[in-house]
Amino acid sequence: MLKGKKIVLGITGGIAAYKSAELTRALVKEGAQVKVIMTKSATAFISSLTLQTLSGGMVYTEMFAPTAQYDMAHIALAQFADAFVIAPATGNIIGKIASGIADDLLSTTIMAAAKPTLICPAMNDKMLENPIVQENISKLKNHGYVIMDSGKGELACKTEGAGRLPDVPGIVEEIEALLTPQDFAGERVLITAGPTEEPLDPVRFITNMSSGKMGYALARVASRRGAQVTLITGRTSLPFPKAEKIIEVRTARQMHKAVSENYKNATIIIKAAAVADYRPNVFSRNKIKKDKKSLSLELEKNPDIIAEIGKNKGKRILVGFAMETQNLLANAKAKLEKKNMDLIVANDLRQDGAGFQTDTNVITIIDNKGKAESFSKMTKIEAAEEILNRVKNLVQKKGGGKK
Repeated sequence: MLKGKKIVLGITGGIAAYKSAELTRALVKEGAQVKVIMTKSATAFISSLTLQTLSGGMVYTEMFAPTAQYDMAHIALAQFADAFVIAPATGNIIGKIASGIADDLLSTTIMAAAKPTLICPAMNDKMLENPIVQENISKLKNHGYVIMDSGKGELACKTEGAGRLPDVPGIVEEIEALLTPQDFAGERVLITAGPTEEPLDPVRFITNMSSGKMGYALARVASRRGAQVTLITGRTSLPFPKAEKIIEVRTARQMHKAVSENYKNATIIIKAAAVADYRPNVFSRNKIKKDKKSLSLELEKNPDIIAEIGKNKGKRILVGFAMETQNLLANAKAKLEKKNMDLIVANDLRQDGAGFQTDTNVITIIDNKGKAESFSKMTKIEAAEEILNRVKNLVQKKGGGKK
């Protein structure tokens, strides 16, 4: 979460500088205070007035500006910042920082700041591949700078390859990780998310209303807090969160297989997917025609994934979800006990702001001692934070969620 965080955004002279306007707006929307430094070359690609308007403050461009504007800017900005971000970062600024050169306001401020720093390279693919640029990037990594991988696709020079500025939501996510305590470092978290689909014929399937938002929020927050995340996901319309490994599935049996093949490497398992309890007994290879007044379907049970994990979890921490429309606490507690979970997250579909396809949730977290903790409506990111805080407490009590 970036509310109240102080970000100094450095913008250098590449065509991707136009995206810095969107990045500035996104950071301000997240509640961050943003101050912008532009190199002289950057001002050739985007105006300082644009960044001034979006950031709500003056834009710093000159090393030796009149003192009436600001005093010792490189020191003041270094002291102001919680974090520095350079986006886009050209090969030139990367080389300067790696070589200890400070000949303009941005490079001087970076040299004066011992603050978390994110560098987002953006340049022609051949420039990015240049051995000297790669050596400089490696050198910066060794000194503790965080370097984002460039995006791939069509570049401004009409070639295809690496060198695009990463998408703005990805940069914001990296900044959040940069400023978040890494209290899940060393943990391997397996998360399931989204709905499953059970085909009836080539054009129809049974599914549910899950959007995947809760599971994806958990994956984002766990990754932000330093965990190695494996995400097993049904089909959703959401962009993938940052994760070590992402496995896409459709059916409950595919999810069962993916979980079975990956859970043993996990220290923490969070089953947030809405897995279909039943599937059609028979799949029609041809489209079922509408030639009868009624149609009966025979269904058979799908594997109970979390129950199987509960029997074989060892020292792993297991978290499940219960979505109910009646007897919320009683049903959730029974499910937690029956399936040998450490925590269960319960929500009532009848409550406003809870459940499927919303950006909010209203949750009650129940532990295996029967203690229930209820929360007011919050965003799913906030709910993910609360869930992972309780998981962290369990990790500490168990001496680590190791298998």
